[in-house]
Amino acid sequence: MPTPSMEDYIEQIFLLIDKKGYARVSDIAEALSVHPSSVTKMVQKLDRDEYLIYERYRGLILTDKGEKMGKRLVERHDLLEEFLQIIGVKEEFIYEDVEGIEHHLSWNSIDRIADLIEYFNESPKRRADLQAVQKKEE
Repeated sequence: MPTPSMEDYIEQIFLLIDKKGYARVSDIAEALSVHPSSVTKMVQKLDRDEYLIYERYRGLILTDKGEKMGKRLVERHDLLEEFLQIIGVKEEFIYEDVEGIEHHLSWNSIDRIADLIEYFNESPKRRADLQAVQKKEE
């Protein structure tokens, strides 16, 4: 299993490739606010672990394993954002909260949160009832 740091890189590389069609070391460094030398070291590690193929000065591509992991990490992030919205977390806190918790939950917990989101999305009344309870507490 990748470390939380590796996950951040894989997720960011996946997003960059999805958005721009490619991911360069400089793009990754900027997106993660780290030095390019740190990116190069991590990219080399991800290459060794077969999440991507890295050719110096030529760029990188995700392997099937890396693409699958990247997609799952982006879905996890989006899922947690939606969950925090459903339970009434204020928008200005959601991104930071997701970043703070996403690496600390098991995939089993993520799957259960997905089930809960599905439960609330199946019925607008359920969401309205939850929001009514939240308004009473404010």
